Amino acid sequence: MTPLVDPALAEPLRDPQAVLGALDFAGVAVFAATGALAAAREKHDLVTLAFFAAVTGVGGGTMRDLLLGVPVFWVQDWRYIGVCLLGALAIWLLGRRDWRFRALLWLDALGLGAYGVMGAAKAEAAGVAPLICIVMGALTACFGGVVRDLLAGQPSILLRREITISAAILAATLFVGLRALDTPMWPAAIVAALCGFGLRAGALQWGWSLPGFPDRARG
Repeated sequence: MTPLVDPALAEPLRDPQAVLGALDFAGVAVFAATGALAAAREKHDLVTLAFFAAVTGVGGGTMRDLLLGVPVFWVQDWRYIGVCLLGALAIWLLGRRDWRFRALLWLDALGLGAYGVMGAAKAEAAGVAPLICIVMGALTACFGGVVRDLLAGQPSILLRREITISAAILAATLFVGLRALDTPMWPAAIVAALCGFGLRAGALQWGWSLPGFPDRARG
């Protein structure tokens, strides 16, 4: 029987490095768009949009790579900054749209899932312990957004009661767990990223949040 996919094309799909690269570009593109949207909300110029896009797009991955002691990904490959600049230009050309800032929240949700997996996957490739893989996944997904919010003068995602960081932790944890069960890279990445996105989407749609610290002393 003739295979459905040419083996020459199927082999890269099974390559963990191909998975990492695809996730990396996807996460950078999504977070770059959220950075540009945050600058657009304050009516900044195109240069500032590009700066916000770059800082948000590569911020989490930069911190991850520095902590893992590996080469910083965007320094080794100029295309990541190119993706950020294209994202900023796209937001600029879109101009004012009623749905634009709502899109920021949903793009952020996509980024939390994708980059939560990406950070965990890159840490796994570096050979660190599973718990550290999860931490790196959460850091990769959230640090760029923290920097973006600080630059924009907005409340940090760390201070929001609604579920944000938990979505990245879920994505990273599921990925690490599935990989421990010998699940192939692509299925593990897709399932984990979708679950992380789904948790954040539920928070956006229905206001899900984790319980806060109790304000009453227990007798």
